[in-house]
Amino acid sequence: MPDEQPLLLIGNPDNRRTSGLQEARERMGMCPAVVLSYEKLLRTWRQGGTLAELVKSSLLSSAPLIRLDAPGEDWHVERGLLHLGATENEMCSNQISGATGLELAGIESVVTNVLSSSPPMIGQEMLSAEACLTLKQQWGRIYAPAQWFRGWKACLERIRVEAREVWPDVRFWNEPEDIGLMFDKRACQRHLARHGISVPPLLSSSQPVTCRETLRAAMEDSRMHRVFVKLACGSGASGVVAYQMNPRTGAEIATTTVGMEAVRGKNIFYNEGKLRKYTSPDEIGILMDWLCAEGAQIERWMPKATLGQHVYDIRQLVAAGQAGHAIMRLSRTPITNLHLRNERMLPAEAGVSEQHMSMIQQAAQQTMMTFPESWSAGIDVMLTGGMNPRAYVLDVNPFGDLLYRVQHHGLNTYEWQMMLLRKEPVTHA
Repeated sequence: MPDEQPLLLIGNPDNRRTSGLQEARERMGMCPAVVLSYEKLLRTWRQGGTLAELVKSSLLSSAPLIRLDAPGEDWHVERGLLHLGATENEMCSNQISGATGLELAGIESVVTNVLSSSPPMIGQEMLSAEACLTLKQQWGRIYAPAQWFRGWKACLERIRVEAREVWPDVRFWNEPEDIGLMFDKRACQRHLARHGISVPPLLSSSQPVTCRETLRAAMEDSRMHRVFVKLACGSGASGVVAYQMNPRTGAEIATTTVGMEAVRGKNIFYNEGKLRKYTSPDEIGILMDWLCAEGAQIERWMPKATLGQHVYDIRQLVAAGQAGHAIMRLSRTPITNLHLRNERMLPAEAGVSEQHMSMIQQAAQQTMMTFPESWSAGIDVMLTGGMNPRAYVLDVNPFGDLLYRVQHHGLNTYEWQMMLLRKEPVTHA
């Protein structure tokens, strides 16, 4: 692949990710990426159009490298993905209602397989396609996460199919199917475990965990009384709960960013951007019933390594198989996400030893090797406390390269990736 293979960036044009990448390409003497907005693409699909129509006038003379960026931070895109998820739900419902007995058995088998690896097909909250396009933005509100994820998966698949119809030899920065897998915390952690990557032990259960009652029963059976319950498709600490239950008294505590309130008899949920602690059984019941019904990753709450009074984990960027930028995320609480204004520090500043950084880098690089069709991601890795720490992979973020004020070999994250792109071009088909 020549150095100047065109880059098509599908993302949100006005956000920090797009500007960071374009500025890096300019500084590295590379042609700017052609930018296609998710909002325009989703609107074109609703009007019956295709990706091909949008790229006709884009001056792409040859098959581009396509980078799919994060869809967040744009309300019109969020509504569009909810609408696409509603459309997919309605199509599935129509297939089931119109199917014969034999066809229905086949559909139910597919649904069962999907439910076993992904958030529920519908989720507790369901919005009609028509309602999605008229939603008014409420800052922080979490709308129908399972439906949103269904729309996002459909978006990724349609981009994959339509791009290859336009350019049969197109290459993706990160393969759309991999992005969907990385987004699904449940399926991703099982994928990593199958490939021998150390991940926190998952809560085992003889029946699907769809509410607080089944969650508590599974915790009792497994003798796992401290767990993280994470919205399977959430990001930025949205829908993450550090949940603990006293095995003797049954008392429970839930620490989370999720706020909730009743509006006209309906519970709504939102990301407060700060942590709060629930101890009321009624409130915890409402929270956990919603979270489990929408689809949750449930794993052992493991003690992290500490620095002073803080626990920490590390976001490690890997591109072209190489470990680059790394940042420590420190917190006095169990949840370390930087979105919560937690402290950040360079590992060298904190005195993290070369041996421990080597463990983290190896875990991150081995994680990326399980996605051979993808080129870069931010890998969240924790070390356990004690004299003989072990590294565990917590999360894989396909868009985890937006790291502020962090350099590697004198380059920021986007400059470093552009440099690697020239030396180690994307070669997967």
